[in-house]
Amino acid sequence: MDRSEVLSLIVKTETKNELGIFETTEGERQVYCSVESIGSAEFFSAGQNGLKPSLKFTLFRYDYNDEQTLVYKGVRYSIYRTYVKKGEFVELYCEKDVGT
Repeated sequence: MDRSEVLSLIVKTETKNELGIFETTEGERQVYCSVESIGSAEFFSAGQNGLKPSLKFTLFRYDYNDEQTLVYKGVRYSIYRTYVKKGEFVELYCEKDVGT
């Protein structure tokens, strides 16, 4: 598998400020991956659930820690489904994050 692309997984951290209010900060962690288009079956299945799938990213499963958002080529994506493949890979199914 060609893992020559780089994406940034968005890591969210909650900390309590001096007033006792929790604040969420975001950090990025870069990992290598391969990128593929969404297949037609996945596209229609996700579409029936109100999703608009964009891309599928495959990376080492040990590089993924249940993050919900990633950035690829300057575009922010929400991860709506994961699939752990046999061996050491995980597939991340994503749609463009229109909330930010």
